[in-house]
Amino acid sequence: MPYERLQAHRPLLEQTEAVGHAVRAVYLYSGLADLAAETGDRRYRRTLDRLWESVALRKLYLTGGIGALAVGEQFSGDYHLPNETAYAETCASIGLIFWARRLLDLDCDRRYAEVMEAALYNGALSGVSLDGRRFFYVNPLASEGRHHRQEFFGCACCPPNLLRLLASLGRYFYSAAEDELCVHLYGAGAARLEISGVRLRFVQETDYPWEGRVGLEISPERPVRFRLRLRVPEWCRNWSLSINGTSLSGRLSRGYLLLDRTWRPGDRLALDLEMKPELVHAHPAVGTAAGCAALRRGPLVYCLEGVDNPGLPSIFIDSARSFRPVRVESGPLKGLVLLKGRGWRASRAGWEKRLYSDRAPKLEPAPVIAVPYFVWDNRAAGPMRVWLPRPPAGS
Repeated sequence: MPYERLQAHRPLLEQTEAVGHAVRAVYLYSGLADLAAETGDRRYRRTLDRLWESVALRKLYLTGGIGALAVGEQFSGDYHLPNETAYAETCASIGLIFWARRLLDLDCDRRYAEVMEAALYNGALSGVSLDGRRFFYVNPLASEGRHHRQEFFGCACCPPNLLRLLASLGRYFYSAAEDELCVHLYGAGAARLEISGVRLRFVQETDYPWEGRVGLEISPERPVRFRLRLRVPEWCRNWSLSINGTSLSGRLSRGYLLLDRTWRPGDRLALDLEMKPELVHAHPAVGTAAGCAALRRGPLVYCLEGVDNPGLPSIFIDSARSFRPVRVESGPLKGLVLLKGRGWRASRAGWEKRLYSDRAPKLEPAPVIAVPYFVWDNRAAGPMRVWLPRPPAGS
């Protein structure tokens, strides 16, 4: 077995690239982050920074998946991110969440929380069906309709790992230090924390990730001064904040709104995060996404399924402006938010007797329905795409 697959090819502090078995790698890096927190050794931090950039800037799927290769369940080379053959093991996304959360303990920096959130809502959550009975081991970004969740696996690491993550979600939302509270994730719920020796109850009221309005209530046992950091997601272009009904401008520090004040029982904040459908493009070196774009709204990556979009392989998309969020009122996707808009479909007229032609097919307007990536394969079998081709120039 090659030493690289075990991350044993050189001393850890000399490693500059994420290689080998993806799950094992991020577990190892999580341990290194714990060691950095315990010792304060800057060598560990420098190594973590190098490895984070290797993963987040060159080896990360839009869905928060990592580990492109099925052979060895391992990382591939820089920017090699195939879609239909993507391995992107559920456990690897979970391990990435573990690692990112530990890095947030070292440094309250949005870049870690962004990846943690993307992996949580997309690459990890896709690992289980909506009814909780079937599981994905691997999570491709394209399918011809032959990839399906299973009830269990001979190598049964992913289902219990996913359940462990969901059962421990509370610890990923907040980082509490002596005089600082960082809010990394948003979601309805309540937490009991201790800041500066004072116990407090922190409540979130929100329909996130479907909507960007977040209500927060802070109730310390007695007035206490501390710094509160609220993450403003990178995908959010416009936001507003008020405290007890008074608007604030706030100051952004590494992607977090910084509020330093004395907090009193019943203080209420209202954070509005603009959440619009948008097209996302990949780095030019990612050949498997060349000429394509993906749909995203808030932290959720969307995909197209053949059950909603006949002739899916022939669908093009050129803009997100026509797409609107639509709440599903009934059926297996009840309560979820889809995106409905307009794209283009290549016409098959004139191709009845041809396989190839020197003339490009004509494009016709076509309705498009996109579902959250984690939802795919919960209905009829069929093709699925995350990356969609852009229409040729002048078409």
